[in-house]
Amino acid sequence: MNQLHEHLFTLKELFASAPPKVSFEFFPPKNLETEAKLWLAVTRLVKLKPEFVSVTYGAGGSTRERTHETLRRLLKETDLTPAAHLTCVGASRAEIDEIARDYWEMGVRHIVALRGDMPGGGAYQPHPDGYAQASDLVTGLRKIADFEISVAAYPEKHPESSSIDNDIIYLKQKIDAGANRAITQFFFDVDVFLRFRDKAQAANINVPIVPGILPVTNFAQLTRFAKSCGASVPNWLAHLFDGLDENPEFRHLIAAIVSAEQCRLLRAAGIEQFHFYTLNRARLTLAICHILGVRPHG
Repeated sequence: MNQLHEHLFTLKELFASAPPKVSFEFFPPKNLETEAKLWLAVTRLVKLKPEFVSVTYGAGGSTRERTHETLRRLLKETDLTPAAHLTCVGASRAEIDEIARDYWEMGVRHIVALRGDMPGGGAYQPHPDGYAQASDLVTGLRKIADFEISVAAYPEKHPESSSIDNDIIYLKQKIDAGANRAITQFFFDVDVFLRFRDKAQAANINVPIVPGILPVTNFAQLTRFAKSCGASVPNWLAHLFDGLDENPEFRHLIAAIVSAEQCRLLRAAGIEQFHFYTLNRARLTLAICHILGVRPHG
């Protein structure tokens, strides 16, 4: 009983202070059905007053118009602060600069600046007249307007990188070019993130490194995501979801526990902000935020 009380006291101390800051990522809808699901999620999550919400940008700019329309609607119909993803792939510097200026005129003040992936996969090939890397894009954005700029970080290294040390070098270049924060690829091993954070700090990277949290709604889908982006799926996680393919209620319960525990451990290590990959769903993110003390306003 004493051990139980000590554990509860530890949790109480951890969350007695102000709740962490949160932000959410959405992707633009493909059709009317997915548009309805997106805006249902937005309606439910808006009450949590996130720091910002980001809207993704498909490989090679493949969702450009839908991304722009989603951003316009967020600005018009909500009090949320939208962040627009912008990539280097498939466009010249002049074209990307024009998009950035359009974002600024639209009212978007925050850009998530990414190198991006080639349409259909394959090795990255910079546009001959474009920004070669994300650090170049950050430099270009700084010349256009006073954007807040977030960039990507990879605790388990980018799939095309030779080592974590090289990833730290690339991240430092992006920060030195003017980025305000880094948002990580999703991960499940907290120690992996903390080792990466320590390496970044040792390299004089002093901006916030925000952990990306992916609630597991579908384990098969997760393994596909992980394979494409180089994230590992621990055996213990696979064991937790084993046999639950036809039991969505249990899957959601376990998913909430896994992400909440992940965030609890990160909070204990001093992390004060989380970026949730919502997959345009609100239920799990709401549950996890509730556990973290992030509650609806109004």
